Parts: sequence; structure tokens; C-alpha cells
Amino acid sequence: MNFQELKKIDTPDLYLDVAFRKAKVKSDLRRQKLSFTSRLDKSKKIEMYRIEVMKDSVINSLQKILDSFPRLKELPDFYRELVRLTLDHDRLRKSLGAVRWAADSISRFFKSYNRKLRDCSMVEDINRLRREFYGRVSSVLKQIRKELEVIEEARKVMRQYPHIKTSMPTAAIAGFPNVGKTTLLAKMTGSTPDIQPYAFTTRGINIGYMKKGADSKEKVQVLDTPGTLNRLEKMNNIEKQAYLAMKLCADIIIYVFDLTETSYPLDKQLILYEKLKSLEKPMVCYVSKTDMVGRKDVSSFSEKYSCIISPAELRSVIFRTCKDTGRV
Repeated sequence: MNFQELKKIDTPDLYLDVAFRKAKVKSDLRRQKLSFTSRLDKSKKIEMYRIEVMKDSVINSLQKILDSFPRLKELPDFYRELVRLTLDHDRLRKSLGAVRWAADSISRFFKSYNRKLRDCSMVEDINRLRREFYGRVSSVLKQIRKELEVIEEARKVMRQYPHIKTSMPTAAIAGFPNVGKTTLLAKMTGSTPDIQPYAFTTRGINIGYMKKGADSKEKVQVLDTPGTLNRLEKMNNIEKQAYLAMKLCADIIIYVFDLTETSYPLDKQLILYEKLKSLEKPMVCYVSKTDMVGRKDVSSFSEKYSCIISPAELRSVIFRTCKDTGRV
């Protein structure tokens, strides 16, 4: 899913201004091109066309909003849970319902006023009917001002969702910040990895892709996720995003230990490691920054926790695990 393409939700005033301008420009052009048998006929046809252009402009704008926001039931599990954790989904759903109501109401008003204009027998009533229609449309749009604001705030949050390919075999790199996760990601995904940051606050998930071989069709998505010891209800949005990626997308978790402890104390790294076991995912440990730690210390720790220190060996483990799950 790619939520970065969600377009900005404008204010009722802007939608109305655009519609008014279109209606005026197009009706003026129509006036110049067509000939009419009488003043009454001319006024009726021009104003019927004017309110049709007005209606089409507003409804098209509202329909674009409805079409751009995905239905929760149709989303993959990862994005469905992400929406529930980061947004007031009930309020968003009701706000989108209000937009749908507005579009339907304007459509009904158009049919009614189009009929009134067609049956009108007095020139002086034609402009009045057009003004009434404009007023009805304006009133409807202004009634959903708050709902449009809610949708715009939701859009801002959703545009920060990562573009994770939920159907692709996935490995999640876990561990505290600055333990060497992004460096490992770059090593495993090649010299020019497709790494993209999607920031929620001051950082975000990095996404890379690696092939088993140059000519191989086997491909694995690799996620660099931030670690946290917070409970779910205390996580910020980026932490919730990372937690759900590991829980719902990952086929294997690579946990990165930094034995230099320049990032986080080893005891906290071990607590997070034990915590992630609750996800019940295949997990393999990797030791980073081995050139900054004594060989005996690396060997002893690696033996105790069955750690890998070679990115090449880690790649093989990832592909083998994903194949065992049937995803490669």
C-alpha cells in the first residue's frame, strides 16, 4: 500500500470557489456558442447548464476524497491494525460518511432545481432558482467543514505509513537505535540498496530489498525497525508501526546486539531480546561492531546466544527461513 499519494483535503470555501469559477466560465462559453428562440429559453438553458457544472465540480471533488481513502476491511492486516492504533477510525469513518451524504444531497438538489428551471415560465424566477441552488450547495459543504478537517488530519498521519509490501517475504531487523541495524541493512541489500526513510517524528522505518542471486527471482524485503521497551499503549506512532511490522509482516526477526554498549547497556538489549520472543517468530541474533570488541568476548557471547557475525551467513539463514515458511 502506498498512502503517500493521498491528496490534500481542501476547505469548503475552496471547493465552492473552484465550482463557481468553472460554472461561470463554462456557462459564458455556452452563451456565446448557442442560439436560442427566446429570452426565456436562453436563460433557462444557460442556468440549467451553470448549475450542472457547479454540481459536477463539487461532487467530483467529494468523490475523489471517498475514492482515495481505502476501506478498512479491504486493507491487509498490517495496515488495518495500523489505522486502528494511530487514528480514531470511528470518527474517520463517520466523517467519510458525511462526505458521502453531502455528495448525495447535492445530487438530489440538482435534480430538483434542474426540474424547477426546466418548468419555469418567468424569466425573473430563473436567477432566483440558480441562487437558491448555490445557497443549498454552499450550506451542505459548510455543514461538513469539521468532517473535512478530520479527514485531512487522518491523511497527514496515513501519508507517513511505510510502503511495506505485505505479500512479500519479509525479514525485520530489530534492536535499539544506533546498534548497527541500518549498516546491516545496507550490507545485506547490496552496494546500492533501495532504502527509504518514512519519518513519523524524528526517524522512521528503513526498507530494503535483497535477491538471493543476481539472476534469482527469490527476493526478500528487509525492514529496519526501532526497538522499544514500552507497552503498546505507551508507544509512539513509529514504535507502533514497527511493532506491527514485526508481528504481522515479518517471517523472521534479526536481533542486533551491540557489545560495545555505546548505544544501550547490554542488560537492556537482553530484556528487549527476551520481550521480542513473545512474538513467536523465527529469530536469529547478529553481533554488530565486532571490530570494536575483543575476539574472545564476541566468541563467548555468540556461542551463548547462537549469534551470527557474518552478513553473508545471515542472508542465507533469512532465505532458508522464508523458504521454510513457504513465502519464497
